[in-house]
Order: sequence, then structure tokens, then C-alpha cells
Amino acid sequence: MLEARDITVRFGDRTVLDATAITVADGEVVALLGPSGVGKSTLLRVLAGLLVADAGTVLLDGVDITRLPSHRRNIGLVFQDEQLFPHLTVAGNVGFGLRMQGAPKAAIAERVRELLALVGLAGFEARRVNGLSGGEAKRVALARALAPRPRVLLLDEPLTGLDRDLHDRLAGDLAALLRTTGTTALLVTHDRDEATAIADRTVILIER
Repeated sequence: MLEARDITVRFGDRTVLDATAITVADGEVVALLGPSGVGKSTLLRVLAGLLVADAGTVLLDGVDITRLPSHRRNIGLVFQDEQLFPHLTVAGNVGFGLRMQGAPKAAIAERVRELLALVGLAGFEARRVNGLSGGEAKRVALARALAPRPRVLLLDEPLTGLDRDLHDRLAGDLAALLRTTGTTALLVTHDRDEATAIADRTVILIER
């Protein structure tokens, strides 16, 4: 369903990705594992359309989207540091993508309520995001990415910075959420236990 073929990315004289390939099947959750600096996040940025590769092809449902801008790919992305909008409420953050799509207000409100319930934050609509705990902020970021019903969800180390107990609890919640919603996902991590807990399959990215 999502396929990257021979992706090559160079920064100056350094080759970060060298003819890298990966495939994620419809409804599958894949973990991309590897040490820091190996190019995991770079590959996610290429898939999301935030970075143009020096060579290679990205396909979604068999369609070449290599040159398609990020906002037209129908691919969601959860960043490592959440990147929530501080001037918006929780509901404003979760509904942001739907507003950009021009969805009706009633439909946005209903989708926001649905997702906040799914991520365990029912009743948080009016909260300011700068008052959230680390775990709550990560749940809001996940709900925001899922709100527009992306064809595939990319997660860039979404549980980084949490203490171990909270990390493990959220890993279980994330695994359950992805399967409940039938979301196709690619998860970047350097944590083998996290990969095992969340993903159906693990792909290891190594330096050449």
C-alpha cells in the first residue's frame, strides 16, 4: 500500500539513505528500527513529502506521489516533540486538519469527541495544551494526526521523553488504538521493546 523504492538522500558529501526500500501493507503496523543517525526520520520526511529525495520513488496505493506536495498526500505525521499549536485548545488542535479540509463545524466537533475518547482524553476539548502533561500532549498529537483519516500514519519516535512506566502504558494504548482504527502505520523507533509491543513487523535500517 505504501512503498518506497531506492530512496537516496545526500546532505552535502554525506549519503544518509542509499537506495533504501520499504513496503507497508494495507492495515499493517511496521516499526522502523535502527540507531540514531541512520536515516530513519529522514525516510519518514521523504514519505511525508517534507523532504525531496535525491533519487527514488514513493508510491501510495500504486500511485507515484514522489513529487506530490505533503498536504495532498493524505499521509499523517506524528512528530517526536508533538508540535502542538500553543494558541489553540485541545479541540482546536485535534480539529485543525479537518478545518483545513473545510469540514463542517458539527462534523469536526463530533470527530474531535470521538478521537479524544479513543485516546483517553474525553472532556479535554476546552483545555489549553500548555497545561497538559507529557503523556496527554502525545495523545493529543496522535488524535490530531488521525482526525483527517489519513491513508497512512507516520510516527517519529512518538513516545520519546516519557518515564518508563508511562512509556510502556502508552505503547500498549497506541498498539490498541492503531488496530481499533485499522490504521496503516510506520513507526520510527530505536527501542526494540517498543517495536515489539506496537508493530506487526520490524524493519531494521543499518548504515552501509
